[in-house]
Amino acid sequence: MERKSLWAPWRIAYIRTLKKPEGCFLCHSFARPESDDENLLLWRTKKSMVVLNRFPYNNGHLLICPARHIADLDDTTDEEMLELMKLVREAQRALSMTIEPHGFNVGLNFGRCAGAGLPGHMHIHVVPRWDGDTSFMSTCTDTKVVSQSVDDLLAELRAASTAHGLPGL
Repeated sequence: MERKSLWAPWRIAYIRTLKKPEGCFLCHSFARPESDDENLLLWRTKKSMVVLNRFPYNNGHLLICPARHIADLDDTTDEEMLELMKLVREAQRALSMTIEPHGFNVGLNFGRCAGAGLPGHMHIHVVPRWDGDTSFMSTCTDTKVVSQSVDDLLAELRAASTAHGLPGL
């Protein structure tokens, strides 16, 4: 059988970030409010932020994290933990209004062995899911298709946030 290639040249940006010891991209994003668009930062509060995943597993994949660079749940204050969970709720509301998923995966990974790509700064993944969101691509080729650009989604989520007063903290 002839081997065929699926070209994904945008992946090189992600691959190159794996080698860079520049520090934490989440801390960098929070420290630069003037670059929220560039950093795909959707919401910021005093203690937390919500960022679109630049390399999503699915359309609408959000990261919710404390503003402080902390690695584990044990390091959060009660106020931070409450705000993070409220942001999960508000993120689900905003995604439901804009891209209408049928469900969500919400989770955390601690340590590289558990899948944490950024083990030093804890973050919560909110990943929208749809009934039957597998297609011939994932069934036959183990490939996922993300059908909307993160820039377009960011604009839609901001519009919904403004229209509906989200996040409601």
